[in-house]
Amino acid sequence: MDRLHRHTGADFALVAADGDTVDSSTAGFPQEILRSLAPLLARMSGGQLAAAATQADGWNVRCEVLGVHDSRPVLVAAARSVPSPEAVALISHTGSVITLLRRATDGDRTWRGFQYKARRVRFGVLSALLVAGPVPARRMTTGAVPPLLEADRLRVHLLHCLPADRDRIVRAYQDPSGYHGPDLLVHCPIFKGHVICLIADDTGGRKGDGSGGHPGGLGEELRRLVRDNAGYAMGVSNSHPLSSTAEAYGQAAHALAAARATPGRVVSHQEQTPLGEVLPRRPALAWARALLRPLDSLPKTTVDITCLVTSMPRAAVARLLDLSRNTVRAHLRAAEAHLRRDLLTAGTGVHDVVHALHIAGQNPRNSTCPSDPSITTAGPS
Repeated sequence: MDRLHRHTGADFALVAADGDTVDSSTAGFPQEILRSLAPLLARMSGGQLAAAATQADGWNVRCEVLGVHDSRPVLVAAARSVPSPEAVALISHTGSVITLLRRATDGDRTWRGFQYKARRVRFGVLSALLVAGPVPARRMTTGAVPPLLEADRLRVHLLHCLPADRDRIVRAYQDPSGYHGPDLLVHCPIFKGHVICLIADDTGGRKGDGSGGHPGGLGEELRRLVRDNAGYAMGVSNSHPLSSTAEAYGQAAHALAAARATPGRVVSHQEQTPLGEVLPRRPALAWARALLRPLDSLPKTTVDITCLVTSMPRAAVARLLDLSRNTVRAHLRAAEAHLRRDLLTAGTGVHDVVHALHIAGQNPRNSTCPSDPSITTAGPS
């Protein structure tokens, strides 16, 4: 508009659709004329007129609507003399240029807003899987359920990369719906250089290369990224049902710690025989249920936090659930009092809860819901 002023001698203002707010103007524009122009500007913004010429307080005024959308600003030109035909054509042409610039700005703003919302939805799906399971995750995404939630099993790939590369990596594999095909990439809320990759596993839990997913799919792409970038590393979990996403994340985190010190920089979690599978089944299940039963009297949030702390650090749980560390600590204190075990230090208390959760099927509520009535809750003999 400043350039247009230099060419025509007129002053200009870009007036918002409300007819009162000036988005931008040249220094000499007489804003006092807007009051008398209000009825005209309202008609133009409402779509009744596309252009108009009038006089206001001794000024020759020309107005042109910009754009064709519901909220349409008006370019107002004010000069003491009647503008020449050449000046009118130049004003109209400049209005078209301003419209294109505004569309580009609005499109960029819309794109950024979509990226932000998609990122929050993906984080919400991850949080629901870690805390509540796939059913609540499906409910929260009604109408746009990510394909991952239709899978039976998944592997977590925890990618360590440069923080500056994280957005680019996530966007590179993002589809128009904001997901990543059958998989899901989520910004880690704890470490700025981590991407949590939930890869749908179609191997049915069978042993393979540990990639999971489809041949040539995202799992293999992530391995290629690590191979081609010296500063990258990745830990890969075993195959888990979606309800055990927290356990899969814990395995991937341990594998990543090892991967950063190995030449290949990719480590899959080494399958080990869980303690619950070498103990006599019925006594072990009875012990697990007896240990976990006190959690039934605690709020669900306390139980969820207790379960998460068995798979990741307390600071990570606090960031993941958007809670303070003191709040997480208070919930664990409540669980300690009921379980009669120390959960705030790396001692046998946490290990006992880990084994009990595994034996009980990762669901502490199973402690009072025995599927076999012949199983008692007495301690193992």
